Amino acid sequence: MEQQKITADRSKPFGWSDKIGYALGDAGNNFTFTMISSFFMIFLTNILGISPAIVAMLLLLARLIDAIADITVGRLVDVSKLKNGSRFIPWITRFKWPLAIFAVLLFIPYVNTLPMAARVAYVSVMYLGWGIIYSCVNIPYGSLSAAMSDDSHEKSTLSTWRTLGATAASMSLNFALPVLAYSVGPNGTKVLNETNFLFVVVGCVILSLVSYKLTTVMTTERIHVEREKALPLSELLKHMAGNRALIALVVLDLVLTLNQNLNGVNMTYLFTYYFGSVGALATILLLQSLLTFAVAPFSSWLTNTFGRKETTVVALIEATLFFWILVVLHTHSIAIFMTLNILANVGVVIFNINIWAFINDVIDNQQVITGIREVGSIYAVNSLSRKIAQAIAGSFGAGMFAVIGFVASTSGGAQQSTSTINGIYVLATMIPAVTTFVAVFVTAFWYPLNKKKVLENIKTLEENIETVEG
Repeated sequence: MEQQKITADRSKPFGWSDKIGYALGDAGNNFTFTMISSFFMIFLTNILGISPAIVAMLLLLARLIDAIADITVGRLVDVSKLKNGSRFIPWITRFKWPLAIFAVLLFIPYVNTLPMAARVAYVSVMYLGWGIIYSCVNIPYGSLSAAMSDDSHEKSTLSTWRTLGATAASMSLNFALPVLAYSVGPNGTKVLNETNFLFVVVGCVILSLVSYKLTTVMTTERIHVEREKALPLSELLKHMAGNRALIALVVLDLVLTLNQNLNGVNMTYLFTYYFGSVGALATILLLQSLLTFAVAPFSSWLTNTFGRKETTVVALIEATLFFWILVVLHTHSIAIFMTLNILANVGVVIFNINIWAFINDVIDNQQVITGIREVGSIYAVNSLSRKIAQAIAGSFGAGMFAVIGFVASTSGGAQQSTSTINGIYVLATMIPAVTTFVAVFVTAFWYPLNKKKVLENIKTLEENIETVEG
């Protein structure tokens, strides 16, 4: 068992600088992550001409390697020494530059002039490199919130601001890409334009770098953990396996990240081929993003009043009902689809806001169980579940497109059959309906940290921390 000393330095009070700075960190993440999660597959199939089956194998391999990278980085972060009173911020500062470079190299369109084997090799190396370096930024960033405050309300506030920052970046990107990256094709339809797309990618990378810089300047690490030696990894994993809240969160994150990652891809194909309206795609993605800003204030009140677990269960039930209505209707009306989809996403947004506070609750619960505070490692395990879900999402999504007969192209898009187009609708509606249904049961009957238990853990931890006042 390691010896550790935990200190809360309140000489610089928690405030707006922390909230905005932390929000900008997830904005920095999503200026590249959203671009890749929503548009990388269509870039590979419609610009590089790589078949969905090959894409499926690439995405699966990349996410599995990323999962190993997450665990490795989380462990390295926890055992690293404090640098100028910070453990997590220096990682963001150091790795944001190579992350930006790989993001640009990943979307070089001129790769489509190479032989197919060379195209696949190139995107494989770039994609694997981007994923590993992304872990070196994202794991420290996610862990940072647990070090910015020991106050439950303040940490809950950070989860809301994080979601708002991510949403702002995703919203601008999802709106801009369909407008700026598409052009009119030979048959009068909108197709992905390789040159326009590259310019948008470069712009997003620049915005990402600026956001990361502001995060490192505006946020402050107040909770400092100093240790004599690191806990052996085998012991750490053994302790984690005994944390029911962590295991439930891993499963919950896996299920709903699967939904979230497939949503961006499926919406792109659904509105391009089934509804035949790229303009409507920009609208639905914008509305989904604006929904977060509308729901966030009510979500905070609900969770403070009833508890995070309790609020999330009700929200997921609501989302499940509306997703299943979309499945049954199989509507061809863009207006009806948008309306029901937005209503369903009210519940999804509440979950997405609460999940980041769930992680901090689980970190506290782990410390109560074992007496040891391991922030980066636990966040890495949670991120591992997300990477597994992304691997499943990428390979499953691409695999399902192969099953329904989707035809790849090097000219922005090919004509698809009626059965393929109807199959796209089924994928876009059935997947969220099933995943939210499963998530209801995981949250309600497996995840143990209700409002009462969270408050008990906070009280226990307050008795074992030294405070430095300003």
